[in-house]
Amino acid sequence: MIRLTIALPALAMATSAAAAPTLGPAYGDDMVLQRGQPIELEGKAQPGETVVADLSGNTASALANADGSFRITLAALPADTEASTLVLRDTTGETRYEGIAIGDVILCSGQSNMELPVNRALDTYNQLRLAPDDSIRLLTVPKTTAPVPLRKFAEPVKWVAADSETVAEFSAACFYMGKRLRALRPAVPVGLIHSSWGGSAARTWLTPKGVSELYGGKTLELLRAYSSGPYAATRRFIPQWMEWWREQDNGREPWREPDTLEWAPIPQFSFWNEWTGTGLDTNPRANVWLRQTVTLTREQANRDGRLSIGAIDDLDLTFVNGEPVGYTFGWGIERTYTVPDEFLREGENEILIAANNMWDMGGFFAGPDRLFFTPGNGDEPIPLGADWEYAKSGVEGVPPRAPWDANAGAGVMHNAMIAPLGPIRLAAVAWYQGEADVGQPDYDEKLRVLFEGWRNQFGRQARMLIVQLADFGQRQSEPVESGWAVLRQEQLAGVMADGNAALVTAIDIGEPADIHPANKNVLGARLADAFTGRAMPMPQSAVRDDAHVTVSFTGIEGGLVAHGGPVPLGVEICGTAVGSCRYVLARLVDDTMVIDLGDGDDASRVRHAWSDAPVVNLYDAAGRPVPGFELSIE
Repeated sequence: MIRLTIALPALAMATSAAAAPTLGPAYGDDMVLQRGQPIELEGKAQPGETVVADLSGNTASALANADGSFRITLAALPADTEASTLVLRDTTGETRYEGIAIGDVILCSGQSNMELPVNRALDTYNQLRLAPDDSIRLLTVPKTTAPVPLRKFAEPVKWVAADSETVAEFSAACFYMGKRLRALRPAVPVGLIHSSWGGSAARTWLTPKGVSELYGGKTLELLRAYSSGPYAATRRFIPQWMEWWREQDNGREPWREPDTLEWAPIPQFSFWNEWTGTGLDTNPRANVWLRQTVTLTREQANRDGRLSIGAIDDLDLTFVNGEPVGYTFGWGIERTYTVPDEFLREGENEILIAANNMWDMGGFFAGPDRLFFTPGNGDEPIPLGADWEYAKSGVEGVPPRAPWDANAGAGVMHNAMIAPLGPIRLAAVAWYQGEADVGQPDYDEKLRVLFEGWRNQFGRQARMLIVQLADFGQRQSEPVESGWAVLRQEQLAGVMADGNAALVTAIDIGEPADIHPANKNVLGARLADAFTGRAMPMPQSAVRDDAHVTVSFTGIEGGLVAHGGPVPLGVEICGTAVGSCRYVLARLVDDTMVIDLGDGDDASRVRHAWSDAPVVNLYDAAGRPVPGFELSIE
C-alpha cells in the first residue's frame, strides 16, 4: 500500500494539512519500472514545491508548476528482482512506494482477442496452477472512453503479482508472453499493462495529434466541443447524419414526416431478433425506426425534460417532435438525453428513435421499465411503456458515427485508457487488433500514426509487436478476394515500414467458426520471441527469371518446410486484374520458394494464404509459420 507521511507545522494544526506529493494513477506499489531507460515520474504536489524522488539512492528533483504537476527523470537502472522503495518528499511530507522492481514493461492493447482472458484460453487448469511468479506484475486498465485526454482512470488501479487468482481474468496473450519472457530471462522482472476493449476500431486508440492527422482538425474540435457540452456538439454533428440518410433514402426525412413510413406495433418488447416473421429475426443487421408518444401538461412542457430510452443495440439517433436530442453508439449503454423546452409542447409529443444494428442482437436491450420521460417541473417520471411501433427501413449500411462514440470514436479509448498512463517508459507494445477495421482502407497508415503517437508518450525505444489476424470464416477451395487478407497485408506493410516493429502471425492458430480462438498460449510465446529480437519469417521479394519466380524470405531458421505434404498450400499466381489468381505448385529450396511458370505467363503478383480462413502448412524448420502476404513480381 502507498504510504503517506504528512509533516504538520505546529501553527497549522487547526487547518487541513497540505497533501504530500504523489505520482500519477499508473504508478504504485509493486510496479515495474523500465530497465535501461531514464525513469520518468509524473505526479502532483503543492504548487511551487520542490519535489525530490529517491529510488534506493537514485535521486533527482523538480519544481511543481502552477497547477501542482511535476515531472522527474531518474537515471536508468539495470534489471533487478529485489524489491526497492521509491520515496517522494517535499516540505509537506513524503509518499513511499514499496516493492518496486526494475525490468521490462510492456503494454498489451487491442480488441477482444487481446482482451480474451486466461480462463478462456487453452489448458486453463494447469496454467493457473503454474501461474504464481512474483516477478510478473500485472496492471489492468478499466474500460471507459473520453472525448479529451484524461489524467485519471475511471477507477483506481493497482499493480499485482501474478498468481492463480490475478491471472485468471487477465489477457491470455499478454500473460503468456510475459511467462515466456520470464523463462527466457529469469533475472528480468516483467510488468504487463493490459488496456483493451472488444470490438474497438483502431482509430479509438489514436492520440489527439493522430486524430487530427488522419481525420482532420474539425474532428478534434468536435471532440473538444462534446467534452464541454454534449448536447451542442450533438447538434453540430447531426447534419452529417441527416445528409447521409437523405442520400440513402431518396431524399426522405422520416424525422420530419414519420407517416411516410409503414408502422406496425412491435410484436414484443425485446431485441428485434425475437420478432418472428418480421424479417428482422432472420436479418437483424438493419436500420429500424421506433416510435412512441408521451402526453405532457403545459407545466411539464414549459421546462427542459430528460428522456431515458434504456439501452439500444447498437446505435441510436433520437428525435422529439422532429428535433434531434441525442446520439449514442454502444450496446448495453443506457441513454438519457436532455430535451429543451422549446422542443416540447402541451399534449402529445412524438419520440422517434432511428436505431441501427451492426452485429448480432438489435434494438431494445433493457426492459420497458428503463424507458421514461422526466419532466423538468418536478413531477414524477412518466413511463413510456412497452407498446411501441416500429418501421423497417430500406436503408442499408451504417449511418455516420460521431467522433465520440464508444467503439469507433476518434481517440476516445486513448484519452481514457492510455493517456492516464503518463510518460512511463515501455520496452514494447503488443497490439492485437484489426477485426473491426476489415473492409476499411489504409490500416498501415493507422499503424504508422498509432506507433508515432504512442512512442511520443512512452519513448522512442518502444518496440511494436503486431499480431497478424488469425484465420476465421469460410474455408475456400478456389482463390478469392478477401477483406481479412487485405488487412493482414496492411498489417505486414505497417510493420515493414517501421524500423522497430515485428509481425507475429496467428494465421495458423485460429478457429474458422470462432472469431476468438483459444490458443493464446502459442501466440504469447511468439510475441515473446519477437520481443527479444528473434527475427520472424517475413516475405522479402518475388523475382522472375525466365519461366521461374523465386520468392525470398527473411527470418527463416533451418529452411522452409511444408508440413503434411510435398508442397506449400495456398500459393497463388495473379495477373493485374481482379479475379485473375490461380493456385500453383511451388518448390521449396532452402529459404526460398520457387514457382514454375509457363511461357508467356503474364504473372504480376504472388499471394500466400489469401483468404479469410486459409489452410496453411508453410513453416520454417523452427515451427514458425510464414504469414499471409502478397508480393509484386519484379
